Amino acid sequence: MSLVETEWLDKNLNQVKIIDCSWHMPQTKRNGFHEYLREHIPNSLFFDLDNNSKKDTHLPHMLVEIKKWEEIVSKMGIKKNDEIVIYDNSDVISSCRCWFNLIYFGHDAKLVHVLNGGFKKWLAEKRDVTKSLPNIKKSVYKPFERKELVKSKQLIDQNIEKQVFKIIDARSRERFSGEVPEPRKGLRSGCIKNSFCIPFNQCLNENKTFKNKKDLQIVFETCVQNIKEKNIVFSCGSGVTACVLALAYSLINDKYHPCIYDGSWAEYGIN
Repeated sequence: MSLVETEWLDKNLNQVKIIDCSWHMPQTKRNGFHEYLREHIPNSLFFDLDNNSKKDTHLPHMLVEIKKWEEIVSKMGIKKNDEIVIYDNSDVISSCRCWFNLIYFGHDAKLVHVLNGGFKKWLAEKRDVTKSLPNIKKSVYKPFERKELVKSKQLIDQNIEKQVFKIIDARSRERFSGEVPEPRKGLRSGCIKNSFCIPFNQCLNENKTFKNKKDLQIVFETCVQNIKEKNIVFSCGSGVTACVLALAYSLINDKYHPCIYDGSWAEYGIN
């Protein structure tokens, strides 16, 4: 159950840990944390996607070292047996990146969910919001890495010839085909050789909820002939919307373990 609905969360506000992982593209001039301080779902913690990513690299949103993750999650007061619901107020559905990070670092995938429709749907339904910050009691969180869920540039390069796994890119078709320049400076246009493209928005309805299982299957069948295929790696611009595709695919293939190219085009497209 990768997704939960707003009605379910409203009934279980005190039984789960709730995380606001709103992150916005720089050109939007929006600040997820400032918006969180103005209003958020009651009891929610804030997860800063930029601050909680690797610092000693020029690449955005790279996974941190395991000791750093232990520190981050312990400060949030999260325990290994906590059920977690993540939401966002972002057009790029950034909650999916936090969902992936938690699973990568060993939290039980059955306990990690994304709120379908996010904060926009919550507000549209006039559900309770607050500006009060939760009282956090620091925990002792002991993660472990599921390294098989991330591919390096070296493995991506090797796979171009070996074709062990299929790479699907979540960027727009115009960026994938190189018809438009990349928004990040210093990156060439184009895509990884032999990769496929499913723009992440194709998995979403107009209100940013995920499409139903039947419609998602139609979306993925453009690239994946056997919908039970498990050797699939998702990529994008900086590792955020790749996780949207990973979650969407998990909705139609419950045997699939989310796997991404963490560096994505931010690494592969360096001139």
